[in-house]
This record gives sequence, C-alpha cells and structure tokens, in this order.
Amino acid sequence: MAWQIEYEFTLPKGYVDAQGVVHREGVMRLATAGDEILPLKDPRVQQNPSYLSIILLARVVTRLGSLPTVDTNVVEGFYTMDLSYLQDLYEKINNMDAPGYSGRCPHCGADIKIPVNFMGAGS
Repeated sequence: MAWQIEYEFTLPKGYVDAQGVVHREGVMRLATAGDEILPLKDPRVQQNPSYLSIILLARVVTRLGSLPTVDTNVVEGFYTMDLSYLQDLYEKINNMDAPGYSGRCPHCGADIKIPVNFMGAGS
C-alpha cells in the first residue's frame, strides 16, 4: 500500500467566491508538525481557540476549484456543512491507526487485527 500525502475531496455545498462561482473540488494534504504548532502563536487563536481549525484548514487545503489560493478568508466563507466536512476529513487523514498485525482467530476463524503494544515492550 502506497503512502498517500494528498487527498481529493468534494465539498457538500461548495465555496461561493465574489463572482458567484461555486468551488467544490479540492485537495487536502497531510498536516506537518508546523501546521499544528505555528498557528498556536497566532493572536486570533489566542483570543479564540476555535479559530485554530480555520488556520489549520487554510494551511492544508492546497487547492479548491479554480481559486488561486486558499487562505483564512476563504475558509471563513465556508458553509458550516463544508467546514464540518473538512474538519472530519482532516481528522481522518491525520490520525494514525494503531500499528498491528493481521491474524486469524484460532477459535472462530475470523480475520482480526492484533495491536502492537509499544508501551509494554521490555517491561
């Protein structure tokens, strides 16, 4: 399985620009440590912690329709349904699944995933 860095998406409603053009198709990339840390220094986040998601999405959404850039002004203009959709997508692509092994239950024969416990190693 290849490692994926960018993910295409389609917004449920779409962003409407100043000319009335609706932009729905876009690309989101994986977040970096800097994407998560640097916005915490932004005064808008310090005044309102909810603004963190606006800045994060502006950093990781690399394309939306034919817009030249996606910045915080664009993200602020998303309908709440689209904002929720992108927040959910961000969580899905940036939260790592716990590592594990595939196996088969010796009792019932079902395929199972056996988690690796790094914390218990060597204890």
